Amino acid sequence: MTTILPAPQQKSGTYTFASQPRAVPQRKKYRDPLAQNPEAVPIGNIMYDRRIVRGNTYAQHTLPATAQPDPIEIQRQQEIRRRKIAAKRAKDQLRPRSPEPVEGRKHIDVQTELYLEELSDRVEEADVEAQTDAFLDRPPTPLFVPAKTGMDIATQIYEGDLFDFDIEVKPILEVIVGKTVEQALLEVMEEEELANLRAQQRAFEELRNAELVETQRLEEQERRHREEKERRMKQQREVLKKEKETAEKIAARAFAQSYLADLIPSVFGTLNDNGYFYDPVERDVELGFMPWIMDEVAKCIDKSVLGRTVLDGIIRDVVKERMAAYFKLEESGQSHTDLIAEAAQQIIEEQLQSGVDGQEPAGDEEAGVEGESRPETAPEPANEDEAEEAEGDDAE
Repeated sequence: MTTILPAPQQKSGTYTFASQPRAVPQRKKYRDPLAQNPEAVPIGNIMYDRRIVRGNTYAQHTLPATAQPDPIEIQRQQEIRRRKIAAKRAKDQLRPRSPEPVEGRKHIDVQTELYLEELSDRVEEADVEAQTDAFLDRPPTPLFVPAKTGMDIATQIYEGDLFDFDIEVKPILEVIVGKTVEQALLEVMEEEELANLRAQQRAFEELRNAELVETQRLEEQERRHREEKERRMKQQREVLKKEKETAEKIAARAFAQSYLADLIPSVFGTLNDNGYFYDPVERDVELGFMPWIMDEVAKCIDKSVLGRTVLDGIIRDVVKERMAAYFKLEESGQSHTDLIAEAAQQIIEEQLQSGVDGQEPAGDEEAGVEGESRPETAPEPANEDEAEEAEGDDAE
């Protein structure tokens, strides 16, 4: 790299020159008297020198006869310089400063730092003082008053000697009358101007109201058009949506029919084989008739059990009465047959009168059973042993 910096001429050294080196510009055949000598540009690095040509070295690069600096480069340099100045100024402003001196005084710089610092175990302390002069400020210089050059002469004027009312009041009256007339004219002109302004304001308000009404009408018309447009677009979208849904449903239905044409018979056959379908008559018999017949049979069985229970009680009572009558017969010596018949007749009448009225079916069954059992109870035992065996059988 070659560095060329502007430097003062040196009288001593191995290399001296009379003028600063610079590139020789290409000149025309004649000299332009108005052309100025180009200023020398200090170059610090040849890599940024615009005179260094890069690229194809075989092509011919010609420089203009009067090379002018690039305005973009100049603007960039000015911007960099301005930024540096602004940064330095901001740095100076941010640095804390001493307060400004009072009027008539100035600050004095005092050296308080040590250039050499001695290191020791004990901390050294030093006091530094700065004191300004104790003299008072110099008083201001008095104004220059020139000396008198003439003679003083006095005269006596009494009150009223120099005052003439008619003469002195005339300008005052002129001023008062003029100001009054001027004020009146100004007020009249102001009233006229206010009237004109009000008239213009009314006209402007009427025009503005008319334009506002027209604007509102146009806005309302535009709103109606926009709403109508949106409504029609919405209707069209709904129609297209319904058409699309209808087409999709038709396609799905056709596909489902074609798909289920062979599937439905096989599915129904499989379900029928597995027992998922039933006969309505058989289902009705299982769910309706069979529960009803079971309930009726249970009722009949309950009635039969109740009749048998009542019949057993009647038979027990009859046997007890017969045994009591038999013992009485043995004690009294009456005929066995008459006593048994009389006792049986009495027991039957008491049972019929006592309380079988609420159970008519049971009473009928008991009557039938009793009628059937009468022939069995009619024969009397031949002796006491047979009666005891019969009573034991009844108890069991």
